[in-house]
Amino acid sequence: MTRFLAKQTSRDLYLRLLGYVRPFWKPFALSVVGMVLTAATEPMFPALMKPLLDGSFVNKESSALVWVPLAIIGLFLLRGVLTYFTSYALAWVSNRLVLDLRNDMFRRLLALPTHYFDNHSAGEIISKITYDVAGVNSAGTTVLTVLLRDSFAVLGLLAWLVYLNWQLTLITLAITPGVAILIKLTSKRLRRMSLESMRVMGDVTHVVEESIECHKVVKIFGGQEYEARRFAHANRLMFGFNMRQTIAASVTVPIVQLFAAVALAVIISVAIHQSASDRFTVGEFVSFITAMLMLLTPLKRLSDVNAPLQRGLASAQSVFAVMDEATEQDDGPIDIGRARGHIEFQHAGFIYPNSPRAALEDINLDVAPGQTVALVGPSGAGKTTMVNLLARFYRLTSGRLLLDGHDINELKLAGLRANIALVSQDVVLFNDSVAANIAYGAMSSVPQQAIEQAASMAHATEFIAEMPQGFQTLIGDNGVRLSGGQRQRLAIARAFLKDAPVLVLDEATSSLDSESERHIQAALATLMRGRTTLVIAHRLSTVERADRIVAISRGRVIEEGTHKELLARDGLYARLYRIQVEESAERERAPA
Repeated sequence: MTRFLAKQTSRDLYLRLLGYVRPFWKPFALSVVGMVLTAATEPMFPALMKPLLDGSFVNKESSALVWVPLAIIGLFLLRGVLTYFTSYALAWVSNRLVLDLRNDMFRRLLALPTHYFDNHSAGEIISKITYDVAGVNSAGTTVLTVLLRDSFAVLGLLAWLVYLNWQLTLITLAITPGVAILIKLTSKRLRRMSLESMRVMGDVTHVVEESIECHKVVKIFGGQEYEARRFAHANRLMFGFNMRQTIAASVTVPIVQLFAAVALAVIISVAIHQSASDRFTVGEFVSFITAMLMLLTPLKRLSDVNAPLQRGLASAQSVFAVMDEATEQDDGPIDIGRARGHIEFQHAGFIYPNSPRAALEDINLDVAPGQTVALVGPSGAGKTTMVNLLARFYRLTSGRLLLDGHDINELKLAGLRANIALVSQDVVLFNDSVAANIAYGAMSSVPQQAIEQAASMAHATEFIAEMPQGFQTLIGDNGVRLSGGQRQRLAIARAFLKDAPVLVLDEATSSLDSESERHIQAALATLMRGRTTLVIAHRLSTVERADRIVAISRGRVIEEGTHKELLARDGLYARLYRIQVEESAERERAPA
């Protein structure tokens, strides 16, 4: 995808950006017309110099002393009004462009597959949606204003210069090839440095995001200096790329001005010679020099515009790289409705990208509707990978995974996930109210009574009642104002409310104290009744009552059976169970 985008020309990127402007063509057209009219007034000022000087000072016409000053005032009043409305209209269109780009980009992020987030840091993604999208604004306002207004101003002034003296105008145009070559040489470097600068900005954002999210670990382990060095390193890289951009951009202006100064010197010399031979009046000479000097300002802005243009196009390239990422595959034709919960793994295998070995190999597992199956084994065995495959966060690399006899790849994604409730060891809460966290997403419209009932079943009502605004209390970033057990119980209440036929408990009681765990286990027993439940637990005492226990090691099913059967078999499960029993006994014997 990156290689494809790199081949896109500046024209392709700009046309794609203008596609976002198309719905707002009326204010955009208004701004363009305003810029054209503003530019059209540029030659009027030097044009007024000719009658002012030839009429008033040479031919002694007193009328010119009256109407020319009034015309100058009217001219600049007209320019002021046009400039205001043009700037406002273009700023509105440009900011609306950024608004729509940011919305589209965020919607695309929500639809991207899990492996995209595995391969990109949160800081990098945040930087793209904030910094990179904002960078497009420079291409939408500053650049467009300069390109349109100043280009027309240059054409208008050149037209007046040709009218006055076409020979001298040819000298003015002689600098054009040199300026064009210079801009072409600096454009590639500016674009490359802009892309590198945005990449490093992602690193800067990543360091900041990690330091904020992990601030307690940073403080307790004395990581302040280490994090400061990481940030300073990324910041220095950012400084370096910005300065390289500045060098490339700054060298353009003085060279262009030097070209213009040489042309101006030659023109003045020739003009004086022509004036001496009466081929050039005083008014024409002053008008020509005034137009020539006025030409320098828009030329300077046009030479300056290359830097923000390349930054804007680099931002657009970065933004479109995300928007062109393939979304999650959702081409299944079957809407399963409410599933019965029959899950089958048939010779299922999965390999993570760039992984040296398979995470799962030849998994065969049949879970009947309403059955509770516990997945146990050492860390990294593949237990969480199995439930990730069930939710289709990843796709099998071999074999099949069925739900009620349907290959899950043939199911509509929303319908599949509507049938699954997940309570993970990594509790995810949002900086919103307690009620909004329980009734999240598709459940947001459920009545308050259902939310309170779910909280009661998760044994969360007691601590919610003690909060300042009860169910409407804001809980902070990822529930920072709650204890670990409270956060876990809100996640469990969310699963209660969803009432899905398939329930996945991934270390669902890992953050609870013994008393809370006892209550939650009873509540979960009620919730699990009549539902297909996959339980992942490292504490094997929590899975003893499962209908079936499946022991997994290095991506393979080693053994399965009931708690008693596996203990009698004296295999992997029995060994893990004995280790935990011995560790528990040692903790009990240890002095308080």
